[in-house]
Amino acid sequence: MLKKEDNEKLCLIGPETPMGQVFRRYWIPALLSEELSEPDGAPVKVRLLGEDLVAFRDTNGTVGLMDAYCPHRRAHLFWGRNEECGLRCVYHGWKFDTTGQCVDTPNEPATSDFKHSVKLTSYPTWEKAGIIWTYMGPKELQPDYPDYEWLRTPDNYRHVSKTYEHCNWLQALEGGIDTSHSSFAHNNNIADKNALRSRSTAPKLEVVKTPYGFKYAGIRDLKEDGNYIRGYQFIMPAQQMRGAMTRWTDGKREEFPSIAGHLWVPIDDSNVWVFNFIYSADVEIPFTKEFVLDHETAFGRGSEDVLPGYRLKRNASNDFLIDREVQRTQTFTGIAGINTQDYALQETMEQPFCDRTKEKLGTADTAIIAARQMLLEAIRDVEAGKMPRGSDPSTSRSVRGCDRFLPKGVDWKEGLMEDMSAKF
Repeated sequence: MLKKEDNEKLCLIGPETPMGQVFRRYWIPALLSEELSEPDGAPVKVRLLGEDLVAFRDTNGTVGLMDAYCPHRRAHLFWGRNEECGLRCVYHGWKFDTTGQCVDTPNEPATSDFKHSVKLTSYPTWEKAGIIWTYMGPKELQPDYPDYEWLRTPDNYRHVSKTYEHCNWLQALEGGIDTSHSSFAHNNNIADKNALRSRSTAPKLEVVKTPYGFKYAGIRDLKEDGNYIRGYQFIMPAQQMRGAMTRWTDGKREEFPSIAGHLWVPIDDSNVWVFNFIYSADVEIPFTKEFVLDHETAFGRGSEDVLPGYRLKRNASNDFLIDREVQRTQTFTGIAGINTQDYALQETMEQPFCDRTKEKLGTADTAIIAARQMLLEAIRDVEAGKMPRGSDPSTSRSVRGCDRFLPKGVDWKEGLMEDMSAKF
């Protein structure tokens, strides 16, 4: 369990908080490229790390991300006109370019140079792999762009999406790096006693610290069939990568080696954006539209499952449409969608965040304990003026997750070395 003060340090992410300062040392996803699909299109409200922002794509295609409120009279710039390389406030016509610089104050005298002294807080952006990234920390400490393997894959080898989750970011992250819960929460065929995670429900966890975070393995003993091992990567401050040995086709699982994962980006202390990605593990096998549709549907993110604003139709207001008869006869939870099952559990924990002083952790929580220790280490590093672990993108460019069977007696750190190394 955590001390109360450490729990608060990890959960609170506002601009002046210790964890908020840690997040501001990394490039993080701000929104999907599809949200700003065309130049001079409608601006978008963005809330990140407790700050209200507005994003827009200007006439040249450059993305601006800046304070949501006009510095004149604090009107919200979401109502603004996106025109001629700038966002113009509709209250009095003040106009700002993508750097936040005011370039026009038409309600002031034509001879006035007042506009030159007015600038909004703005954050740099970078667009890659269907995501608009931002860096919200000190300019002089800005690191190089991320270079994860999934960012380097061709577009038809990769799919990204995002969903809104109503809970503290740490609850979501810890659910993602927990491996043993898949034998229970994600058991979608309780009658199949031969399923891998049903045959061994108590995986042994091993964690190895790295310059970017840590890699870890969930080792399941399948007796005469050897060990089934899922190899994970935890990349600071809030990314998980894992192997995805199977694909979904018409609701059925087929072998199709791929790597999947999530990035958790705090909206504020009580809400989080979950950016989801999956990419082919094989440089010779691109994705098909059918695969992407089947995958997203299986995880509860299909086109029929998501409301405007990337919110799930199955949510706490309707008890995630739990079906108790399905729970009794077919699946462990009675809730459809793998990630929806996660959200049901994570969103209905204590609010605004869990009281971790009351927890009783076991060996199955090894990765969660390691992540907390590493995040607290990052807080101490930033407070000491150091760059936190993983902020150098070169440390994580060559890693990936994997699923594999290994013979008994083969150490996963050796046996999976090649499979956990980037190929793109």
